[in-house]
Amino acid sequence: QVQLVESGGGLVQPGMSLRLSCAPSRNIFSIDSMGWYRQAPGKERNLVASISTSGSTHYADSVNGRFTISKDSTKNMTYLQMNNLKPEDTGVYYCHTDGLMYYSDNYYRSLFDIWGQGTQVTVSS
Repeated sequence: QVQLVESGGGLVQPGMSLRLSCAPSRNIFSIDSMGWYRQAPGKERNLVASISTSGSTHYADSVNGRFTISKDSTKNMTYLQMNNLKPEDTGVYYCHTDGLMYYSDNYYRSLFDIWGQGTQVTVSS
């Protein structure tokens, strides 16, 4: 099996920056579009930013101009650069992909709708 592993969360003051990373737990062959979701306490999980296989990006209105999603296709990793953080950005950030392919036991195998375990981001003075 393959999992997505997030890192880079933490506690920061308003106005500061953080960079989140998301990587597969093992070598994979390919990965589909990827996205970052945020779940604030007591609220639904919502899309923050996404990037397609061609590199097209999409942002939620609340983070547009402050957050930047990017990817390293050679490593199948995605990043979320978060600048000028606000208290309302607080939450657990999850990495997601629509699907990926990996090689195991002489077969190419596909997985779909894969989530990471999440990383906590807290913005507070």
